[in-house]
This record gives sequence, C-alpha cells and structure tokens, in this order.
Amino acid sequence: MLNYALLLEYLEAEFYRQGNRNVQLHGLEQVYLKQVERDEAYHVKFLTDTITKLGGTPVEKPTVAFGDAFRDRKSYLTTSHVFENVGVGAYLGAAGFLKDKTILQAAAGIFGVEARHAAVVGNLLGLPAEGGVYQGPLEKPKTKQEVLDAVSPFLPG
Repeated sequence: MLNYALLLEYLEAEFYRQGNRNVQLHGLEQVYLKQVERDEAYHVKFLTDTITKLGGTPVEKPTVAFGDAFRDRKSYLTTSHVFENVGVGAYLGAAGFLKDKTILQAAAGIFGVEARHAAVVGNLLGLPAEGGVYQGPLEKPKTKQEVLDAVSPFLPG
C-alpha cells in the first residue's frame, strides 16, 4: 500500500515542481501552489522514510510526462484539481485494507492534506462549492484500477 501511495506522491511532487516553474501564477495562487509543492515533496520523503523504517524498499521515482498541463494557468490548476481528488479517492479507497496503525495514520494524515489541496485549488478555479470545491457530503473512494486509469496518461514509462 505505501509504495502505491508513494507512486502517486512522486507524480504529484514532480507535477508541482514542473508546474510552478513553467506556469506564471500570481498572488495567492502562487503562494498556495508553492506550499502544495512543498507538501507533496514532504509526502514523498515521509513515505520513503516510513517504507524503509518498516523494512520495505521504496518504489523508484517514475518517468512522468504532463502533456499540455502547463499550457496556461487554467490547465495547470484544472490538472492539479484532478490529481488532488484522485489522491483523496485513492487514500480513502485503500483505507479499508490497512490493518497496521502506523500505516493507517500515515495514510489518514496525507488524505486530509490532499483533500485540503483539492479544496484550495477548486476555490482558485472559481468552482461552485458543492460538486466543485467539495465533492459532496462524503468523499468517494476510488479503486486501485480507477486511480491507475486516471494517472496512467502521465506515466509513459
């Protein structure tokens, strides 16, 4: 489970690293997206350290390609919103399979941050509250296959 999460966090961390260098943002957008970049880099380090501490071997950083995601502000923010909501669904979808409290706490901690990222980006996009910034009164879990289908276009290798 943690390597699955690490793969997603590698994808997000690299997305924000590239996006914040290639898309001109201003004001709060710039402040928020730079913080999201730092959070995602921390998630990578945290998961890598946790996997190692538990005696596992962290999965390698994948090759990524983000296509037109950095074409302009709207493309960047829209893709960001998708990634964050996929992350939320992935963590929630995996929660029922977690038996180890350390792993569950790690996943729950990241889940909350991903949900906040999604809400901030939804707000920056000017999305409506219900169905935009918020995805409904309950988050919806995603299966591993749904998550892989959503991110596979960005993983060419």
